[in-house]
Amino acid sequence: MDYGSDQIAGVDEVGRGALFGPVVAAAVILSDAAAQYLAQQGMTDSKKLSPKRRLVLNQQIREQAIAYQVGMASVYEIDRLNILQASLLAMRRSVCRLSGCPQLCLVDGNQRIPNLPMSQTTVIKGDQSEPAIAAASIIAKVWRDQLIIRLDQRYPGYDLASNKGYGSAKHRQALQSLGPTRQHRLSFAPCRVGQRLG
Repeated sequence: MDYGSDQIAGVDEVGRGALFGPVVAAAVILSDAAAQYLAQQGMTDSKKLSPKRRLVLNQQIREQAIAYQVGMASVYEIDRLNILQASLLAMRRSVCRLSGCPQLCLVDGNQRIPNLPMSQTTVIKGDQSEPAIAAASIIAKVWRDQLIIRLDQRYPGYDLASNKGYGSAKHRQALQSLGPTRQHRLSFAPCRVGQRLG
């Protein structure tokens, strides 16, 4: 079955490998014209863009998209379900929040989203080949980065504004000396040190 671009959502997640904070997903629906325009602006996989470029593209995607939504799974859900299932849950939440249900979801990676009420296709390295997935990767990355920067003020000492919750040397050192906070993923081995802080 052939779907128009206004019925297709791209879905991607970020923060899967981080030690701190939620995993965040986004779903984006782009028209063909918007996809073409954003490609001309240099839109690609968020990991290949500088933070400054991501911010510019994030704004352009929000202006151009037919619809976009963010979903997340909390640290508690990550620890309870495991990171893969929590990532898929965040993806499903982002899709189900879209106004006007897409007919098809293009999902980055090789894992299908459980209990999705529409057709889906997995696309390996989709953030490099599918504009809607690339857009979703940027929306999710910018949203999560901004959240972690805010949380850095609540949980100082872990260098979160710089490492965005990933396991940098400074972050791992702080875990050893300060112990984990309630936003650290205790199911991840580097976080299982000492007692959890408030």
